Amino acid sequence: MLVAALILGFLGSFHCIGMCGPIAFMLPVDRNNSLKKVFQIFLYHSGRLLSYTIIGVFFGVLGKSLYLFGIQQKLSIIIGVLMVLFVLLPDRLLAKYNISKPVFSIIGKVKNALGKELKKKSNDTFLTIGFLNGFLPCGLVYMAVFGAIATGGIVEGALYMTSFGIGTIPLMTATVYISRFLSGNIRRHILKAIPVFVVIIGLLFIIRGLGLGIPYLSPKAVTEVVSSNFECYK
Repeated sequence: MLVAALILGFLGSFHCIGMCGPIAFMLPVDRNNSLKKVFQIFLYHSGRLLSYTIIGVFFGVLGKSLYLFGIQQKLSIIIGVLMVLFVLLPDRLLAKYNISKPVFSIIGKVKNALGKELKKKSNDTFLTIGFLNGFLPCGLVYMAVFGAIATGGIVEGALYMTSFGIGTIPLMTATVYISRFLSGNIRRHILKAIPVFVVIIGLLFIIRGLGLGIPYLSPKAVTEVVSSNFECYK
């Protein structure tokens, strides 16, 4: 599943360029010192990975709690179905139930903080920008969050989100250097591939939750048998 998160991050970064690209374009990097510029971009990505990891820990805790209730496999199926539905349902219907609406005030504060940080040029600025950037709402991040919940573990959830973040690094880095690095047709083809891959991941989660006895892909549910026969000794 970590490989799936990595690929989702890489393909999703084409979507991220549209959402977070303007932030990458406006990074106050040093244009005259190449080494310093690389270090500043490294700090920016480190901040994003840190926020993704924190998100992974939070939703990994949620997944762990559900796992302790013994519904991990059912949860895996539900999350798989949700991922498929997010792709297949019309955009207008999803917009009607936008899950970002309840946190618009928080998002506004994050954007204001980003605006202030973009005016600075100290090293910690790039870490802060990346950190705040990671908390901005994004459909692909929501998909990754579903995956983090389905892992059913705190460490696993953190690693899932970190892998997703690592997958976004190559293209987000390229965005800092050059604004147009792929033709419009190629980008459109890749953007069309993102929903297909999300559906594939969703189906993998469904298959995993079915417990078909396929090693690594769909292992059977492990049930613990506790005997109710007790012997008393005097």
